[in-house]
Amino acid sequence: MMLAASMDLYILRHAIAVEHGTAGYERDSDRPLTNKGERKMRCIAEAMRSLELSFDLILSSPFVRARQTAEIVANVFGMEKRLEFTKNLAVGGNKQELINELNKNYADMKRIILVGHEPYLSGLISVLIAGNEGLFITMKKGGVCALTIDSLQYGKCATLEWLLAPSQLTRIE
Repeated sequence: MMLAASMDLYILRHAIAVEHGTAGYERDSDRPLTNKGERKMRCIAEAMRSLELSFDLILSSPFVRARQTAEIVANVFGMEKRLEFTKNLAVGGNKQELINELNKNYADMKRIILVGHEPYLSGLISVLIAGNEGLFITMKKGGVCALTIDSLQYGKCATLEWLLAPSQLTRIE
């Protein structure tokens, strides 16, 4: 397996979704974004574009709220054909398997954005920065983190470039 060489990895938590236990959405995986969540995510995606970010791939959890978040980003960036899904970003996903998948299938990509859930994403960030899940990182709904990585592996391999809360992103013009 080839290790992904130098890359920028962006991590995005899904936007505001209907509350767990809401009637009609008994399965956690079926919970969609709220109207407010959709509007706010569009503003966040526009802010990401204003920051001149670019991606080779959008890789998302298949859960409805993450999928909708990823679709908004894909729409704003004109990347509908570069949107893929993996169970390794779903709630209960396996971080080691995600890293193996990235190295196996996407090693040639330099800029990837991952869309998923908490506490999985903050645990992933911690593993990549510190080598374990001991860092206390808060990923707000719609928050984005940027990491640079020399060689992607499970363990300390990344540098945190920035972590922006949705309230910061929505202020970017």
